[in-house]
This record gives sequence, C-alpha cells and structure tokens, in this order.
Amino acid sequence: MAFPVVNAPRGMRDFLPAEKATRERVLGVIRENYLAHGFDEIETPVMEDSDRLHAGLGGDNEKLAFGVLKRGLTTDDLHQATDALELADLGLRFDLTVPLARFYATHRGELPRVFRAIQIAPVWRAERPQKGRYRQFVQCDIDIIGEPGPLAEVELISATAATVRALGIDGCSIRINDRRLLTSMLTVLGFPATEHSAVLITVDKLDKLGVDGVIEELKDRAFPSEPVAALADFLKRPVASMDLGFGEAGIRASLPEGVDETAITELAAIGEMLGEVDRAVLEFDPFLVRGMGYYTGTIFEVTHPEFGYSLGGGGRYDGMIGRFLGTDVAAAGFSLGFERLVDLVDLPDALGADATALLYDDRIAPATLLALKSALIAAGKRVRLERSTKNTRVLLDQLAASEFRRVATVKPDTTTIDDLEWRDLAQPTQT
Repeated sequence: MAFPVVNAPRGMRDFLPAEKATRERVLGVIRENYLAHGFDEIETPVMEDSDRLHAGLGGDNEKLAFGVLKRGLTTDDLHQATDALELADLGLRFDLTVPLARFYATHRGELPRVFRAIQIAPVWRAERPQKGRYRQFVQCDIDIIGEPGPLAEVELISATAATVRALGIDGCSIRINDRRLLTSMLTVLGFPATEHSAVLITVDKLDKLGVDGVIEELKDRAFPSEPVAALADFLKRPVASMDLGFGEAGIRASLPEGVDETAITELAAIGEMLGEVDRAVLEFDPFLVRGMGYYTGTIFEVTHPEFGYSLGGGGRYDGMIGRFLGTDVAAAGFSLGFERLVDLVDLPDALGADATALLYDDRIAPATLLALKSALIAAGKRVRLERSTKNTRVLLDQLAASEFRRVATVKPDTTTIDDLEWRDLAQPTQT
C-alpha cells in the first residue's frame, strides 16, 4: 500500500528528535554565552502591527513580510482594496530588530538606562525557497539600547566572538565598516547624495561581481561617468602589501582622503578597546555595506575563509526607536545566523551519556516498568521504555539515532535497577 506524500509547507521544515536535540544544544551554548556577557533575554509576539512592519525600517525585507488578513473581510472589501496591505492589520515579524524597537518604546519606563537584550526566536519571510534559504528560520540577536559610544560595539563584538569560539568554530573574522564612511567616500568620489543608496546596492555586490562587474553595472545603470571612473580608479589602485592591522593607520590607508574623520576615529577606538585578543578578529572592509537601510553608523559581519557567506551581522541603528518615540535613542545589535551555524557545529551531547532505554515484553508488569523508570530518573538518568521487537537491530539503531547511549532488557525476575544488566549502544548502523 502506497502512502500519500505529506510535506511541511514550502520553505519550512520539520525536525526529527536527533535534529531537534542538536539545535537545542547549539542554542544552549549561544544563550549561555550571551547571558555570561550581561545580556537579558526577552520575548516578543510573533506578529506586529502591519503599519509598523511596513514603516520603512526593514528595507527589502518589508516586501517579504507575511501579512495577516483583517477579521471579517467582505467581498466588497476585497474589490475596493487598491493595495494588498489594505487588507492586513497584522504581519509575521521578518526580523527581531523592529519588534525590539517597539518593545523598548512600550516598556522603556521599566528597563535600565542601558538595556542589553537577547532575542532567540523564529522569524518569517516570503522567500523563494532554495538550499540554505527558508521561509521560517531562527535568529539569535543581542542588542544594546541607550549606549551612544563605542562601548556598545565593543560589547557586541566581544560577546559574538566568544560565542563563535565556544561553538568550536575557529578562524572566523569580524569585518567592520561604518555607513558614514561609505556615504562620505561616495561624496568624495563625486556621487550626489541622492544616488548614494542606489550606488551602494551595486557596490554591495563586489564579492560576487568583482571590480569590473560592479563598474560595468554602474555604467549600465547610467550613473554619472566621472564618479564611476573615480570609483574604478580607487578600486584598482595599487595596495601596499604591508599589513597595517586594525588601527587608525590601516583604516586611513584603505580610504580616499577627505572621508568622515569622526567615523575613522571611532572605528580605531573600537579596536583599541577590544584589546589584543578580540582585536585580532577584526578586519576593516571599506566596502562592507549590509543591506538594511536603518543602519546609521558601524556595521559588521562574521565571516570564515572556508565559507562564501556570512555567519552573522549587525550594526548601529540610532534612528529606529525614534520612529516610535519621536526622539532618537542610541541602539546597536549583532545577530548570528543560526541556520548556517547549526550545520557547522559538532557539540558533545550532554544528555546522551545519561540517556538509557529499558527493553521489555508482555511478561513484564506495567507497575514494575514504572518503578524501574522512576528509580532511574531519580538517579539523574533520562529513561525511555521500549517494547522489544523481532528486529532488535533496527530498534537499537533508532535509539542510537535519538542519542540514547545505554540499554538494558527487563527480565521477569527483575525487581530493582541493581538487577539490570546494561550494554552500550553503538552509533546507528549505516544503510
């Protein structure tokens, strides 16, 4: 008999017990390290008012937001609507930053002057599903609200670097830039301010298109020829081979003359404050853009030389909370890409060592099974009762796949856990 194929919605996934256990271990390490660095975990609703989600704060992600239809819509409402958003009053959150800004505006009177927040939760985007890109995925955010100086960036970078190290991922760097340097660089090169955002969309493709590809696209998009030529000259300039490291000299050597002096000074100060250990992971990238339009200052990404994608990113977004309060509040955040990290991490199973299974058949009274199970739980074990099957090998493989490490068969004369004879489970049999 053929069974029908029943799949999860496109772009969304089920997780089997072993997969769920792995995800929870990784989340546990992330949460533990964030807490150790002084951040407090909060929770916000999965939905926000549609007007807030489409207030111009989320950049292109706003176009990917799932809307929730108003209750009680009629056929007339559908016919009269000129925009789909007119039919929605709520929407699923597409990131955790917009909900955090709303959360702070709601609860600011109950929060400390400088608030350090953890948010670890799913978000939803109407992406075109493909490998590594899902419509529901988990974000792991830390944010600092109310600290206007570089101390916020230093804490965020330090906590993120420590968390990545705790996950066992070595060799990562944190690329860092400042939106003020990007815009002042474009001004120095001759691009009018009205075209900065459009130019940066193309500049953000340097990793994919290369210098020639970026210049060709700028020409195709009919940007003024003189600034495009100046940018081409700058990108193709000879670069000294001497490694100046992350400091003021290295930052200046990577930029044209005349860019924002304050941003250079503040970036260099971040390196100095981080000290020798964490400063070593910093790498100045004058063409790091980050797509979100709400960034107002520093921006950063976690990268690894073996992977062609970032493992996380963030930046300063001082103007966002002001959209809700009417007055600007300093804010900066860093988010780890959990769905990418979880596939790279191999953490020991803290529960597996104490996960045990009791095999039984119809000869064993339920009261005996429950007594044995209760005694093992009281001894700190994780216990599962499993009815014996003819194909014991398949059952044992399933237990091993669920990260059970020991098994014992309950015999008719078994009365206490001291009577049990244990054997270790091997890894699941490969088929």
